Amino acid sequence: MTARNLPVWRSLLFVPVTQQRFVDGAARRGADGIILDLEDAVAASEKDRARTLVPKAAATVSRGGADVIVRINRPLRMTVRDLEAVVGPGVQAVALPKADSADHVKLVAEVIDELEAERGLLHGHTKMLAMVETADALFRIHEIAKGSPRLVALNLGAEDFAMSAGMPPTAEGLFMPKQMCVFAARAAGIMPMGFVGTVAEFHDLDAFRETVRRSRRLGFVGASVIHPSQIQILNEEFRPGRDEVDHAARVVAAYDKALADGVGAVTVDGKMIDVPVVERARELLARDAAIAAREAQMREAAG
Repeated sequence: MTARNLPVWRSLLFVPVTQQRFVDGAARRGADGIILDLEDAVAASEKDRARTLVPKAAATVSRGGADVIVRINRPLRMTVRDLEAVVGPGVQAVALPKADSADHVKLVAEVIDELEAERGLLHGHTKMLAMVETADALFRIHEIAKGSPRLVALNLGAEDFAMSAGMPPTAEGLFMPKQMCVFAARAAGIMPMGFVGTVAEFHDLDAFRETVRRSRRLGFVGASVIHPSQIQILNEEFRPGRDEVDHAARVVAAYDKALADGVGAVTVDGKMIDVPVVERARELLARDAAIAAREAQMREAAG
């Protein structure tokens, strides 16, 4: 997943752009990214005003080095108005809710192409996170994930999806569609975001930590949350542990030595090592190095 130079987004915090006190405090929360929300957290009567707040809010929430993502609206006329208001140097990505098809993703990407060109931005500056939120769109999730080179991440919105599917947003019901999200994202070479549960459950942090641990084992690399108390858990649990890093380093070193010595069979800690194991170890080491670099950049930005 490092070939496309994907961002490190272990933790994304939703912040209503119209709530100034949340905007002011967001940079101190330690999230890898801040999602300035123009959609669910903003009343219909406030949409126009909310768009005007984005440039200043983006500058505020990024003071600690976090990437700025803006969740825009549907239907399409609102999408276009949102994009015209937010595409700029201070916004690294847009989150596209209710992504419906590859054509939908391509259409939004085309609008961004035009806006970047008009505003003198480097082509591709504005990344995209696609959010699949309906039962119908789930059957096109593979194509959605490959809808545009701008896409760096894919998410299945638990609450909206569960409502569309006529079920509560429980781990049991969400397991299969969440796994489909992981498979689609991995096949497209982008990041699977989320956890097998609902974003609304933030009171029991021990249970939340277990949910995140399980979700990482299922292939997720980060998630978005609505409460700052969840950020540290995401940052810790979506980073490889020291024991994992040490083991991966031993695996790679043993395999490389065996190749150099012309030895066919390699064992580490009493287990036979083959190519898929070595590749997973290399990916884990690359992931740990990317996170370390990201944290260093954020410390520098925070002063």
